[in-house]
Amino acid sequence: MGGLTGAFMANKTVLFDKHVEYGGKIVDFAGWEMPVNYGSQMDEHHQVRKDAGMFDVSHMVVVDLKGERVREFLKYLLANNVDKLQDSGKALYSCMLREDGGVIDDLIVYFMDESWFRMVVNAATRDKDLAWLQQHAADFGVEVIERPELAMIAVQGPNAREKAMQALPVDVVEAAGELNRFYGCACGEWFVGRTGYTGEDGFEIMLPETEAAAFWDKLAAAGVKPAGLGARDTLRLEAGMNLYGTDMTEDTSPLISGLGWTIAWEPEDRNFIGREALEKEKAEGVKFRLAGLVLEGRGVLRGHQKVMTDAGEGEITSGTFSPSLGKSIALARIPKEASGKCQVEIRGKLVDAQIVKPVFVRDGQPV
Repeated sequence: MGGLTGAFMANKTVLFDKHVEYGGKIVDFAGWEMPVNYGSQMDEHHQVRKDAGMFDVSHMVVVDLKGERVREFLKYLLANNVDKLQDSGKALYSCMLREDGGVIDDLIVYFMDESWFRMVVNAATRDKDLAWLQQHAADFGVEVIERPELAMIAVQGPNAREKAMQALPVDVVEAAGELNRFYGCACGEWFVGRTGYTGEDGFEIMLPETEAAAFWDKLAAAGVKPAGLGARDTLRLEAGMNLYGTDMTEDTSPLISGLGWTIAWEPEDRNFIGREALEKEKAEGVKFRLAGLVLEGRGVLRGHQKVMTDAGEGEITSGTFSPSLGKSIALARIPKEASGKCQVEIRGKLVDAQIVKPVFVRDGQPV
């Protein structure tokens, strides 16, 4: 899994050879050698919006949390409330916060049974996440078990589930066919979640590494085309989905990152890490918000560009060219009162942009 041999060696997922075989252009991503595209990022983006594409997300970190007090532990650890998870396989999106309200990571947690929850966290934050989990799990007698032997493939798009069914094992097909959105199901070592990071329907499938390459080929044979990191980023940004490290960080709270909806304030007596800091921030009045921007002139919106609004200055957190809209779009942290038009500084020039809700495409259609 990489290491130091005179020079730094990046990690490779079990599907690395498949990426090379399918013509992937390999780049470094959070210490992993991953495909940025397989030829045309634009084609891969449209493939997911109109049909079905697949992403290797095996670099993501799967962690099983086990113990009699695991629910109690997660109610304390996460800003969202795992008591919303009462049915086996149900998933919840949440932030994991520092005491000061800064975001350590965003994640998805699945309820398996009362002594077992499964969590999927980001690759770039693996070490600090595991350290944080271990630090707090000890007080609750919870065992933190990383599952590096599991690969993970996301199949996304309007035809993703139908095509994935042609490639999934028979016993998994039966269970996966009944899944509602934001649910998952376990069939032996295979776990299928009806979740994703593209704004499209589909599955995220965890499976034994030993079976991943063959499954990748089966998906390809069913008409699911591989897509790389480039399309994954334009798709998630069109869907208004945050990226950790840019749209939220340890220095920002969920309240100014468009993630207020992930904080479960009720019940009032649930003490979760960061609650006191968030309540103080809320009481004092949040001064910034995460908004969407659509560029009206020429150019491409990028992170850290200055935004001039009628209520003061802000900054772009994520920006890209939107293949679905044919325009440049961005997420930006701007003064709470700002609205209407704004200007973005691109290469020393101010270019007009429109402030919009931070979801640009829903179910393949411009919002």
